[in-house]
Amino acid sequence: MLPLSEDNIRNVTPLMDTTFKTITVKPLHPTFAAEIQGVDFSNLSDETFDEIRAALAKYGVCVFRRTGLDDESHIAFSRRFGELDNIRRYMVGGRKPRYKHYELFDAGNVDENGNVLDPESPRAHYGRGNALFHVDSSFNPRRASYSLLRAVQLPPPGNGGNTDFADSRTAFEELPKDLARELLENDYVGAHCLAHSRKVASPEFFKDLDAAREKMARHRIVQRHEPSGRMNLYIAAHCHHIEGVSPEKSQQLLDTLMRHVTQDKYVTSIVWENPGDMIIWDNRCVLHRATGGSFEGKYIRDLRRTTVHDDSPTAWGLNQVDEKADDWVSSVAHATNNARSVEVH
Repeated sequence: MLPLSEDNIRNVTPLMDTTFKTITVKPLHPTFAAEIQGVDFSNLSDETFDEIRAALAKYGVCVFRRTGLDDESHIAFSRRFGELDNIRRYMVGGRKPRYKHYELFDAGNVDENGNVLDPESPRAHYGRGNALFHVDSSFNPRRASYSLLRAVQLPPPGNGGNTDFADSRTAFEELPKDLARELLENDYVGAHCLAHSRKVASPEFFKDLDAAREKMARHRIVQRHEPSGRMNLYIAAHCHHIEGVSPEKSQQLLDTLMRHVTQDKYVTSIVWENPGDMIIWDNRCVLHRATGGSFEGKYIRDLRRTTVHDDSPTAWGLNQVDEKADDWVSSVAHATNNARSVEVH
């Protein structure tokens, strides 16, 4: 059990006191998120990279405009944060990515022929789960630390497509005291699976998918965010249930926590302005979601993301360490691919 005290909730690390000498930091919200200026990605010194990491520890979300990065340099920069995840386990039934790099997750609306994705296509139904507040890879036994999302092609301004973020550290610190005490005393464990968020977002399309039968990744709901030392609510749309309580209690608690952490006061919406813009966030201290808009079915919105494996002491949660855990998302990938095959043939 973790003692409930102000010292425990805010035991900040020296990283939080970093003085920024090579970058300019422009806060975007009273409690988190910042735009970082003055970074030359073609000649990035170790000192500047260390300051970027410190800014991520403090703000959770960092926005960089007109980075000049392409696919190769995006991947190379991402590797400075750690080992990268890849998309091979999603490529079932002979499906191939739009580009040669398996380290890049396709977060755009472009089909295999380079056209705007049909909003009613299987892949679009699969992607609807991204419109729910979530953290990347909480459904994997080894969770993600950083995500680095880059714009390649954007719709004309005013057509939507922002990315929203929620501050789950401040949300924890401002929980009602009785709820915070309950979470700390019970040390609840959340069970996450990709099938759950996909079915919630598109229930008819995934009607034959039974999330309760899927493998669940187990991660504690209250955790200390190692880079900052602050406590965090590790909660997401992928969370199917809370272990050790009744289904009714589990759903009530999940609903309460999600409503709390996604209140307007904890949320900021970031506009994609230019090709080359990049947003980096730490999945261990913020949630995010994609937003829709009039661009859907009309304009290309090509975004590509690298995802860094967490290497903190809580990276694997309460899961067995298994570097080959590729089948944790297979049922959703196969369901989407099977529907696509029917549609194509």
